[in-house]
Amino acid sequence: MSRMTGPTWKISRRLGFSILENGKELQRRQYAPGQHGPTKRVKLTNYGLQLREKQKIRFMYGVNERQFYNTFRKATRMKGVTGDNFLCLLESRLDNIVYRMGIASTRKAARQLVNHGHILVNGKKCDIPSAQVKVGSTIEVKEKSKNLKVINESLEATLNTPAFVDFDKDAKKGTYLRLPERSELNPEVNELLVVEFYNR
Repeated sequence: MSRMTGPTWKISRRLGFSILENGKELQRRQYAPGQHGPTKRVKLTNYGLQLREKQKIRFMYGVNERQFYNTFRKATRMKGVTGDNFLCLLESRLDNIVYRMGIASTRKAARQLVNHGHILVNGKKCDIPSAQVKVGSTIEVKEKSKNLKVINESLEATLNTPAFVDFDKDAKKGTYLRLPERSELNPEVNELLVVEFYNR
């Protein structure tokens, strides 16, 4: 089992990008971490820009380097635009779908719920966060886990879900309706720079 560990807020400040996608990490201090405080950022080279974009997406989805690269290679073998395919594959991970449905407040929390066997995919337990969810699959919380405080609090805090997933808060069951469109995903990331990084 592989997982991302480390200070999420510090990474967000280093990249100048909210990994949690809620902006909380950058509210108080919008500058990079370090003992010298807010210093002027160094102008990055093309390689530096590509690397930073790769790290932004990698940390946002919480995958390690090998998983990230293997996902990219899989995207290159698919028909269509490589960058869009790449983001769709990352969005189709089970931990991400659980997060998008509002069952968990963060992707890390979603990963933990999946690891501990609280999530069912098409009626069967799946404890692999990186499992690819197919369009049309049903995701639900296991019957014994429906009263978990962490799940209920997350669902109460979730106001709406993306259009590519459907979720019934009362039944704690949802469906992965379709692949997401690029316009529905984070506009602050530029997947084309990641394609250039791996194709250089």
